[in-house]
Amino acid sequence: MTDLHDARLTIDLDAVAANFAALKARAGDQELAPAVKADAYGLGVARVADRLWAEGARSFYVARLAEGVALRAALGDRAAAIYVLDGATPGAGDALEGADLIPVLNSLPQIEAWNAQARSGRLKAALHLDTGMNRLGLRPEELKVLLGATDRLKRLDLDLVISHLACADVPDHPMNARQRERFAEAVALLPDARKSFANSAGLFLGEAYRFDQARPGISLYGGGPEGRPHPAIRAVATVEAPILQVRVVPRGETVGYGATWTAPETTRIAIVGAGYADGVPRASPPKGEVWFDGARRPMRGRISMDLMAIDVTDCDAARPGAMVEMLGPNLPVDDAAAAANATAYELLTRLTLRATRRYVGLKGD
Repeated sequence: MTDLHDARLTIDLDAVAANFAALKARAGDQELAPAVKADAYGLGVARVADRLWAEGARSFYVARLAEGVALRAALGDRAAAIYVLDGATPGAGDALEGADLIPVLNSLPQIEAWNAQARSGRLKAALHLDTGMNRLGLRPEELKVLLGATDRLKRLDLDLVISHLACADVPDHPMNARQRERFAEAVALLPDARKSFANSAGLFLGEAYRFDQARPGISLYGGGPEGRPHPAIRAVATVEAPILQVRVVPRGETVGYGATWTAPETTRIAIVGAGYADGVPRASPPKGEVWFDGARRPMRGRISMDLMAIDVTDCDAARPGAMVEMLGPNLPVDDAAAAANATAYELLTRLTLRATRRYVGLKGD
């Protein structure tokens, strides 16, 4: 049962399409392979991937095996290449093969396991190289071991070689050029495989970072490539919640748990029906804001599980039932995240199913 005054999440698939086009303009001849892991960053992988397919995407990245199986089911008989970033984890071989998923192999044991899985024919694979992030991937010395014993690959079609930028959201960071050089040196040893390097931010670093495929994520969903709003990137998620009550707080009284905010003068406060259980970061105050009645309004006091308070002094439009924008075109996800000392990635993936979801721009709309 849905209350007409529940918090609501509107996901604009036309904005996803516009962001895909904006990134494609930056990509040159590269294929764009969207990252749709974590349920398309919390926005619903079935609907998002369906629209991205309509815009021309033919390859997708997920993190977990279960995400890949779900995406394959959502796309049906469409011939999408689905890459699983966790790779061929122990016991996953049959499920990967059964769902026609391509593991991104991260270690020599994974390579051996996937090669052994190819009992009745060849299997596609991608290879992850570590160029300095020290997360997943083969280090340079492991790549040399692999190339010295190529029988480990004899049953595999090495479709793609990837690496991942650690600091692409800081364009002048020296790590970017260092990683790019290491990647170029490594892939020169694998000339027959396609190469994938840039993420969303990497697409904005220039032609030197272009290879065969880019893997955009956050900027498809409204986050700027440098952790702040970018004019080429449109808001995708709009989160709104209703005002439940408006009250006057006398000077010297406090608001919320812990009495962390004291009214410096008589203040008009609106209590909004959303809290950290709806994805509003508890750390948002004192810098956090919402958009209401044509202006940004500051949060006051702590965020509760279900409620938050905003300052609506001198705002006549504040009344029960009026909707407040906590994320959206007027309050970009990067700004909301920065106020909470978080990232756009965190904020989007924290959005919960308690909000009523509505999609704009579905095929046929």
